[in-house]
Amino acid sequence: QVQLVESGGGLVQTGGSLRLSCAPSRSISSFYHLGWARQAPGKQQEVVASSHTDGTTDYTNSVKDRFTISRDNAKNTVYLQMNNLKPEDTAVYYCFAANVWGDYWGQGTQVTVSS
Repeated sequence: QVQLVESGGGLVQTGGSLRLSCAPSRSISSFYHLGWARQAPGKQQEVVASSHTDGTTDYTNSVKDRFTISRDNAKNTVYLQMNNLKPEDTAVYYCFAANVWGDYWGQGTQVTVSS
């Protein structure tokens, strides 16, 4: 079973930055869709950023101009650069990906933003 493994989460003060990374646990077919979702306690999961094969990206309104998604196709790796973090960004962040064989999710990494 292929797993997506996230890293880079942690505790940061308001206004700080973090960079999340996500890569598969073993080599598999190239991903054509990559992204990040998050879930805070008591709230529904939301997709915060996604990246498509044609280079287009999508962001939820609350993170536009602060978060940047990028990818390294040679490594099948996706990144999320998070700047000017706010307490409302506190959540477990999950990466997701899709290739010709199916959809994959990571187990999540905790991001906590203190005031």
